[in-house]
Amino acid sequence: MADLAIEEVTVGTGPEAVPGRTVSVHYVGTLPDGTRFDASRDRGRPFSFLLGRGQVIQGWDQGVAGMRTGGVRKLVIPAELGYGDAGAPPVIPPGATLHFEVELLEVR
Repeated sequence: MADLAIEEVTVGTGPEAVPGRTVSVHYVGTLPDGTRFDASRDRGRPFSFLLGRGQVIQGWDQGVAGMRTGGVRKLVIPAELGYGDAGAPPVIPPGATLHFEVELLEVR
């Protein structure tokens, strides 16, 4: 099984994202070939979820944990921690590795 890859782009200085807290993020998701499949700014609002509770793919629960508000991370999420062998057609093909840039806006 491939591992989640995390690159700290900007280290935040605000509150830490810990499981059980609601976090708000802006993100851009791309496939390995650079095709953009989703971006929160395209909808004009951040995306919020309860961290560590399975509301998002495992790669997000793992990759956002430990971030601090104001921080930006690049995540490379293997299929096993994303949408697996099924993918999420028609947007995400089966077995796809996902690339995300995630900015943590708020922890509450």
